[in-house]
Amino acid sequence: MTAVRVEACALADLPADAAALFDAAAGEEFQLGRAWFATVAAAALPAAASALVLLARAGPRLLVALPLMRRADGRHAALTAPYTSLYRPLVAVDATGSDLAAAGRALARFCRGAGPLPLDALDPAWPPLAPLLAGFGRGGMVPLRFAHFGNWHAPVAGLDWERWLAARPGALRSTIRRKLARAERDGAAFALVAGRPALEEGIAEYEAVYAASWKEPEPHPHFAAALMRAAAAAGALRLALLRHAGQVVAAQLWLVAGGVATVHKLAHGEAARALSPGTVLTALTVRHLIECEHVAALDFGRGDDPYKAGWTTERRQRIGVLLAPPLHPAGMTALARHAAGRLRARMQKRR
Repeated sequence: MTAVRVEACALADLPADAAALFDAAAGEEFQLGRAWFATVAAAALPAAASALVLLARAGPRLLVALPLMRRADGRHAALTAPYTSLYRPLVAVDATGSDLAAAGRALARFCRGAGPLPLDALDPAWPPLAPLLAGFGRGGMVPLRFAHFGNWHAPVAGLDWERWLAARPGALRSTIRRKLARAERDGAAFALVAGRPALEEGIAEYEAVYAASWKEPEPHPHFAAALMRAAAAAGALRLALLRHAGQVVAAQLWLVAGGVATVHKLAHGEAARALSPGTVLTALTVRHLIECEHVAALDFGRGDDPYKAGWTTERRQRIGVLLAPPLHPAGMTALARHAAGRLRARMQKRR
């Protein structure tokens, strides 16, 4: 095989083959496209960090594109944010296992001098992950896996609203029927914003609801608005709003790509709690997505919030991998901590 080399470029300066790789991935999952990564780079990076993409090539052939951030201390990390529910390197469709291992080895040699490289929000069942990590290991960066967060989801292809609702747990099903009936009697109205001309008004209403909700202030307060604008331009935005007495009382930010509808942010005003606006808006949005857009799956994003098990049917684990170079001081420390943690876990099992 031709030797693999690595080159770095800015996200805004991707060569044509790399841009095509990102654009194809965005059709499957919005979070893997240029618009998502550009939004993270513009509105959710740590102070003094910058975005870059590493391209692993065998001759002119692009094998892997790895979106990263370079932190202020010079270390690298995955180009992710607290809002990311899926991240992965982008790989060529014709890349073989040996191609990916070679790319991982070259990427490790490029990155290992900067210290440990954390990659998070990974799907452990994604087939290219194993050969890539094996390659990183051969390139001098030991992959240390850790559990990151749970992701609740549900296949809904072929279902209508009534069939979907009938499969919900009894208590939730009863609550949905009762709250939807009350919302209708009280004159609550559902609206969905996908783009202009209602986009900016919808963003303002979302931000007003968020400010009036129970939610803690955002660590990156400009991210949601930037994401909504980017997703609207790509046709992926579904901003769901619930109005009551002329005011928006709940808002949810959903993205639709590849037949999957993923909810990223949700909030409702505390003053409207008696209306159960969160439950009502989730039900109305799911009904729209199933009956009008015929999505194949619902995805409830990051975390094991208890309510998600009622609205979905399956849980999958997202993991992180810390790629630790053993000859780097910080890599040595990471390996020692990992070994100590495994030892503690074994000792606890014996008790």
